[in-house]
Amino acid sequence: MYLSTLTNKNIRNYLLGGGVSRLGDVLSGMAFLFLAYDLTDSTIYTTIMAIAETIPYLLFGLIGGVIADWIPRKRLLILLDSLRIPIILSVFLFHQTGLLSFSYLLIVSFVIQTIGCFFNPAHRAILPMITQAEQRASANSLYDTVSRGVTILSPVLSVWLLTYGTVYFFIVDALSYGISIVCLRKIHFTEEKNQATKTVRTAVLSIVEFFSWVRKHTKVKYLFTVTFLVVFFNTWVWQVGLLLALTELTSNSKELYSILQGVFGAIVIITNLIIPYFIREMTLKTYLIGALLWGLGITYYGFMYSLTHFFIGVALVGIGLPLSSLARVYMLQTLVPENMHGRAFSSNAFLLYTANTVSLLLFGLLVIVTPIQWLMLGSGLMIIIISLAGLTISSVKQSKFRGSSPIDFYK
Repeated sequence: MYLSTLTNKNIRNYLLGGGVSRLGDVLSGMAFLFLAYDLTDSTIYTTIMAIAETIPYLLFGLIGGVIADWIPRKRLLILLDSLRIPIILSVFLFHQTGLLSFSYLLIVSFVIQTIGCFFNPAHRAILPMITQAEQRASANSLYDTVSRGVTILSPVLSVWLLTYGTVYFFIVDALSYGISIVCLRKIHFTEEKNQATKTVRTAVLSIVEFFSWVRKHTKVKYLFTVTFLVVFFNTWVWQVGLLLALTELTSNSKELYSILQGVFGAIVIITNLIIPYFIREMTLKTYLIGALLWGLGITYYGFMYSLTHFFIGVALVGIGLPLSSLARVYMLQTLVPENMHGRAFSSNAFLLYTANTVSLLLFGLLVIVTPIQWLMLGSGLMIIIISLAGLTISSVKQSKFRGSSPIDFYK
């Protein structure tokens, strides 16, 4: 299955460029949080830094998908990667000259994520264009394996780089953008020229058109709704809560946080490689079962709240999260028309980052008066409840539709 997919040279370059770029993003993502805490010694400012990574998607996320559907995607991606290199290197230069401040770090994080608003939907929209229908599931699995699985390398690199200083994470990130450019230049495919009039008004109308389409398609609408809720309860406990919990429990919080990310990456790789052998067509049932496992993992390490059990809980998340993610991507690729793929993935990102921002703001305030363990436990339980409710409701609907009494999960 995978060997036949990898014979496609375009897919190989897509995976290599995307994987290396993802590795750089993981390292710089950790570095922004680490430096924010080092500069301020404040959980509030660390949370603010995490929020800076989500707000751009609220402001530009939807328009990014329109641009991805308008402009030749390969040219757009190369341009955006070229812009990111000097911006990310400026953090290293400012740090070395003693000029780096929390404010500047916040601005760079905001700008980098803003560029991502335009890069990510265009990059995702390329994959269906360079694969055949029968390769879609395995190609998605390989991409998710590579993009998420590089977190296995991040602990090794991060522990080594920490001996020199957190700021060196940004050097690796800049190099990853350069490699991405080289790989993108080697990908060849035909793009139809978009003849739409490119104005602000038509951009808004394009967004309205897509959401009008979503309202008429129950599966996509349901997928977006459940995703928003699940991500809301996951974001803070995963991005910030886990790091702060380790800070409470050990003096080696940064190193252990990196190692936990590596364990997560290893489980994701195994899960992603196995899934296509058992599940060829992914449905809402697939997505909700993945979300259920995801919630069980968070509930487990929130309830046990010790270093050993963190690893077990993260392993459960590493099974559930990629299962849900693959199901979501597969459904968007198959249910949404190709000329709307950019808007589909940008709208998905917009909802995800809206959930992220609300989660970080709310939980960032709650952590002032509420123990981290309680927030973890409550969030995990809510994801479980949402997943079980979704499975039950959709089962009842499908059962009524078929006129049968046994529960038959919605497909």
